[in-house]
Amino acid sequence: MTTTTAASSRPEPELRGQTVVVIGGSAGIGLETARRARREGADVVLVARDPNRLEQAARQLQASSTAALDATDPAALARFFADLPAPIDHVMVTGPGPHYAPLAEASADDVRREIADHVVLSLEIARNAAPKMRAGGSLTFMGGTGGRRISRELGLVSAATAVLPPFVATLALELAPVRVNLIAAGFVDTPLSASLLGDQLDARREELRTTLPIGRVVGPADVAALAVHLMSNTALTGATYDIDGGQQLLSH
Repeated sequence: MTTTTAASSRPEPELRGQTVVVIGGSAGIGLETARRARREGADVVLVARDPNRLEQAARQLQASSTAALDATDPAALARFFADLPAPIDHVMVTGPGPHYAPLAEASADDVRREIADHVVLSLEIARNAAPKMRAGGSLTFMGGTGGRRISRELGLVSAATAVLPPFVATLALELAPVRVNLIAAGFVDTPLSASLLGDQLDARREELRTTLPIGRVVGPADVAALAVHLMSNTALTGATYDIDGGQQLLSH
């Protein structure tokens, strides 16, 4: 009879020896993705705007390094990647939150900012990161599913939502063998969601618990699990992966 020890039955960490850069890595989905990547053996580099939150996150995760910068600043972003030791394996970008406003009320600057925040930011990151990445590495961007509905309230969000899947698919062809994927999330219970909903947060959580097919609210750890899978599964590129607990299946 063969005896299997606990150590030998434990699966090999999927990201051992790899380096994961998380932009927006000090809170919410980014922080959880960095935490899961660490559990899978990766070295993590955290990037965020707030230096205090960044320092706290780095201590929690024993991050390899950090950079406090505004990722929407092209010069700062270029300097960060230029100074980053090569090679790196994966970059996860959580991106800015949505800006809800009717189209008729949007200024030209609002339109430029909404599109730039989602598309131009992703392109700048891809341009700067790809030359330092190993073949088979991955870029993972965050989008959403809610903007697929058309409504007066959503405004520019629907346009920004629609442009990301073909943009990511095109990047996957241009940057190959670096892989590029998009995570499209519904409601995720994060500090960003709390700031957007304010005193309506608890009611929204309860509504989702009672209506979603999964019977619970999607959390940052759920998205992090998907993000790390996209990093480790080298057959995945050019696609959009929805994670919303079945929210799109419900009538609005």
